[in-house]
Amino acid sequence: MAETLPHGAGTWLVLAVFAIVYLGMILGGLPRLHLDRTGVALLGAIAIVGGGVMTPEQAARAIHLPTILLLFSFMVISAQMRLGGFYAAVTRRMAALPLQPAGLLGAVIAVSAVLSAVFSNDIVCLAVAPVLAEACLRRRLDPVPYLLALACAANIGSAATLIGNPQNMLIGEVLHLPFAGYLLQVLPPVVLSLGVLWAWLAWAQRGRPEILDSAPNERQLALLQAEAPEYDRWQTAKGLVVALALVAVFLFTDWPRDVAALVGAGVLLLSQRFHSSKVMGQVDWELLILFIGLFIVNHALELTGLTAQAVQALAAQGLHLGEPVPLFGATLLLSNLVSNVPAVMLLLPVAQGTHAGPTLALVSTLAGNLLIVGSLANIIVVDAARRAGIAIDWRRHARTGVPVTLLTLALSAGWLAWRA
Repeated sequence: MAETLPHGAGTWLVLAVFAIVYLGMILGGLPRLHLDRTGVALLGAIAIVGGGVMTPEQAARAIHLPTILLLFSFMVISAQMRLGGFYAAVTRRMAALPLQPAGLLGAVIAVSAVLSAVFSNDIVCLAVAPVLAEACLRRRLDPVPYLLALACAANIGSAATLIGNPQNMLIGEVLHLPFAGYLLQVLPPVVLSLGVLWAWLAWAQRGRPEILDSAPNERQLALLQAEAPEYDRWQTAKGLVVALALVAVFLFTDWPRDVAALVGAGVLLLSQRFHSSKVMGQVDWELLILFIGLFIVNHALELTGLTAQAVQALAAQGLHLGEPVPLFGATLLLSNLVSNVPAVMLLLPVAQGTHAGPTLALVSTLAGNLLIVGSLANIIVVDAARRAGIAIDWRRHARTGVPVTLLTLALSAGWLAWRA
């Protein structure tokens, strides 16, 4: 494959496709077309191949397969845990603890963060949100603060490991970051950020009534309860053993993470209880297609040589994107403009040095708490609340998301600067 494309029709086609795809990332789709971000990315990749810019074989080589395999494998593991009723059982036990509201907020934050660090934050929110809403309503507690705690803590906690969310998996695989080394680098700001989240939510709840005036709607509770699968001790144990074994492999061996995770997923697919189609139905295929489409579109732009020229032009003006401060700012800006996965894909080519991985991972993940559209975890929780008749609009979310994001990013900036 040629290193660059000749300037001409091919380059203009790539520029047009890239602009349209990232406009779709910003808007969440394209106006007047029933396309979401995944559909836009897929059509962009099709246009690159169909326009002759890259052959199908070249497009396939542009896809970072280790990231796709790792992401798919943990989707299978998370599906096993969800189908086994693990998340619902943990949530119900947590909600039943004899804690005051501030203590329950702390428990929600801690449990959500730990689960999201090992499993996918999006899957955790999808499984936990309806059960948590039901439990809060049964205790006649306002569920909104606890649902916000779930969404924000899931995002923050997922930043702690290289398997906590899709962008961290991508960063870890492309930059070949050591699992244990990354964990030790980012654990302090993650833990402190969780403390900031708890303090803000507890402070925001001061003076508000702890108990709702009206009794919960039984039909509403029944609908929420129906979303949670029954607890299966054996299936849950099997999933936990595989997940913990993989974490041990990542921490103490050099076995490639994608291969190890794929083997773990294969073990879980050998089941007498869950048909493979049922597990596969829980896999987020749209997210995998989004990754594939963006890999192809971004690589096509790289082949034009324009990205390298843009980076050189910025460097000539004194703005070196690979340095800590510009990388921090660019990650924050792009994560809120095009969302965190596309932002990380754009910035990975300029990420250099020991600071790059933690900076990209922390900033792109923490920035997701700013607004509802900042991360899929937020959208999942808000949608679950809506189905339960609980309103969380963008203003209500922003009253927590904006200050928590600014405080945690400031804290992370200080930590990264001190570590530099």
